Amino acid sequence: MNVLAIGAHFDDIELGCGGALARHVKNGDRVIGFVAATSEFSSLNGTLLRKSHEALKEARHASDIIGYQLLQGNVPTFYLEYGEDVHVMLLKIIEENHIDIIYTHWTHDVHHDHRNLALCTLHAARHVKNLLMYRSNWYISDKVFHENFYVDITDTWEIKERAIQAYGSEMKRTGDSWLLYFKNEAVNNGLKIGVKYAEAFQNVRWLI
Repeated sequence: MNVLAIGAHFDDIELGCGGALARHVKNGDRVIGFVAATSEFSSLNGTLLRKSHEALKEARHASDIIGYQLLQGNVPTFYLEYGEDVHVMLLKIIEENHIDIIYTHWTHDVHHDHRNLALCTLHAARHVKNLLMYRSNWYISDKVFHENFYVDITDTWEIKERAIQAYGSEMKRTGDSWLLYFKNEAVNNGLKIGVKYAEAFQNVRWLI
């Protein structure tokens, strides 16, 4: 099985579907993670809050922890648009690697880059038989994220947690807030399906 996780920024994949990816790796599947943007960004006054080379170094560490092959795009953060350039990047990866399953952002995410990349994925992956959308933040949208597909990550939560912690610069900047949120999410999702930890997705299509 060839699995592709698509994220706008370094750490989106780990937050949104890191446990599922670790489970795929344990099951012997080939897993690729594609991050489209450089992930560097600054505050409104111009202070650099995240450096691209530091984010890439942390992403390589995180991908090693989970066990996926990391591919990197070069779109500037906040400038990821729905268009042919991104479609071509995604199609190339999908076709060259014979992708069977895709995890991507939710199409109604309030983050500009997340939303546009999700829409690009729907277009580029129209022939991929299995497609799930994830959330990698807690921001409220005008739409509801419909959780209708769950993955038991009880045996891989610890891997997901270590992968999130690999982003040391982000942990230093934001504290434990992201880790705490997604651990609580995993616990709550687990309660819904009778396991200790689970990740929830919105199913676009799933062929059995």
